[in-house]
Amino acid sequence: MLKAIAIIAIVLAVGIAAVLALAFTKPDTFRVERSLKVKAPADAIYPQVADFHRWTGWSPYENRDPAMKRTYGGAAAGKGATYAWDGNNNVGAGHMEILEASAPSKLRIKLDFERPFEGHNTAEFTFVPQGDATLVTWAMHGPAPFMSKVMQVFINMDNMIGKDFEAGLASLKKLTEK
Repeated sequence: MLKAIAIIAIVLAVGIAAVLALAFTKPDTFRVERSLKVKAPADAIYPQVADFHRWTGWSPYENRDPAMKRTYGGAAAGKGATYAWDGNNNVGAGHMEILEASAPSKLRIKLDFERPFEGHNTAEFTFVPQGDATLVTWAMHGPAPFMSKVMQVFINMDNMIGKDFEAGLASLKKLTEK
């Protein structure tokens, strides 16, 4: 019986060591980015993103908790606009602030998550005209602390967050191509 417990303990220790070793190989930063061509001018798409009040019409995170509490502050839209949310486990809690607003080409947003995990990232939206369409890019980047690296051993963050970005861009496309 003791021999079996010792073998289990050794296997468990080797498994944990392997996970930690893999985590150490992960990069210190992350970046997730998705783009979609929208058949609308940049100045028709940009206001949907530069005004946090309008995110309920396209953001994939807005409908995951019907009882989510939202707080808006600062400027009505563009630089200085703020948005905080507090919801269930599907959306967590956090806040955003638009730090840079270069209409109609770029937005840079400070994005702070409070739960389920603390995180301090930057979100960026760029709008590049391409003939009668606009290439809209949604990106998020930031530091990858060690616990994030451990999670990345088991979860592909690019796929997980990327799917949300793809859904949001598709909704933004549907909303602005009307």
